[in-house]
Amino acid sequence: MKLLAVFAVVLLLAAAASAQDLPSQSMTRGTWELAPFVGGGSGLGKSSSTQFFDVGGRAGLVLTGEHLPGFLRGNFEWAVDAMPVYTVFTTSGAVYGGSFKPVIWQWNFTRGRKIAPYVAAAGGIVFSTDNVPPGDTSWVNFTSQFVVGTRIFTKPRRAFFFEGELGHISNASLGNHNPGYNITLLFSVGYSWFKGRR
Repeated sequence: MKLLAVFAVVLLLAAAASAQDLPSQSMTRGTWELAPFVGGGSGLGKSSSTQFFDVGGRAGLVLTGEHLPGFLRGNFEWAVDAMPVYTVFTTSGAVYGGSFKPVIWQWNFTRGRKIAPYVAAAGGIVFSTDNVPPGDTSWVNFTSQFVVGTRIFTKPRRAFFFEGELGHISNASLGNHNPGYNITLLFSVGYSWFKGRR
């Protein structure tokens, strides 16, 4: 939890320090975002012995123009993640699978010159080659996340992004038992290309 708090403070300070110009030229209404990424992390609490690793791609569409005043100024984006690699390292060994996240509702803060933080709520599904968590559970699980991230623009319409997410994984009682992973902490890094309106 301390690591997530430090991450959030760094993002807020970066947003404040960069509040002089706009990366909004790269993220206007109707712009598509395409991005590969890699990520990983760990369960927390009772799940701290479980680790996660994923590789995937993101497609997003900026749906609105800019709204709200001051440092809150930004726009709304709907994105989708596809992760053909989603590995869960349990105490019983590695369980391989894939994940699809069709709902990423994201607010992009667009006031900065080169740095654009964002927050998002997300949800998806994980399919695995064996039951996760191990036992009489299920090979299908559902995910929900709260995401905090930032983009660092290297040039117009190109940006690295870094994000952290607090998540929950549960089979929604598809299996006989549903211990799930109550809290996970994952981090991702990727590179975005923005295509569309200028």
